[in-house]
Amino acid sequence: MTDAVKTEGLRATRVIENEERMLRAARALFVEHGYQASTLAAVAEAAGVAPRTVYVRFGTKAALLKKVVDVTVAGDLKPIDVTHREWYLTSVSAPSLDERIGAFAKGSTRLLASAADVIAVAVEAAATEPALAAAGRAGRAATRDSVHGFWSAAAEAGLLPHQCDLRWLSDTTSALAQAETYLLMRETLGMTPRRYRTWLATTWRRMAYGPG
Repeated sequence: MTDAVKTEGLRATRVIENEERMLRAARALFVEHGYQASTLAAVAEAAGVAPRTVYVRFGTKAALLKKVVDVTVAGDLKPIDVTHREWYLTSVSAPSLDERIGAFAKGSTRLLASAADVIAVAVEAAATEPALAAAGRAGRAATRDSVHGFWSAAAEAGLLPHQCDLRWLSDTTSALAQAETYLLMRETLGMTPRRYRTWLATTWRRMAYGPG
């Protein structure tokens, strides 16, 4: 390995480490102080980098918050969407419908519990930030599509009752799986992640199998 290659590798590592520090600092500031009160300069100070580093990497505060949400939802910086994550792949390939629903409820709850606070910040900020409003719409559409994919895979595997209305089931359960639904239930019902996971799995099973 040449010195140039080593130097390039070290530089790439430092870039990733700096980005991770900036994202951690931004998430903490957004959640603690809210969107309006948080600044890129404060993020730079908390992350231990120059203010220009934050501006060059993210450009705007809205873009930074969107990246924080994206990374928190995914769980890391890897460019892998939810439908290609291990927990989702398990949910569309397990041998029984109960196992599939359980896998989806587990993975979805873990995602929402981790990202709920920063998503709440983004939802509030979307009222004044068109880029965040658009990202919110895209996120809701992605959730809808992943839920539709889940039920379509179950139907193709012959796991749904013959009387099941696939379109109704997909549309209705996708609304239940949205981040805003989790936030509402957390606020109004004091829903914990453990209770939400049980509620989601139980509700989906009842909706799929019908009364009784």
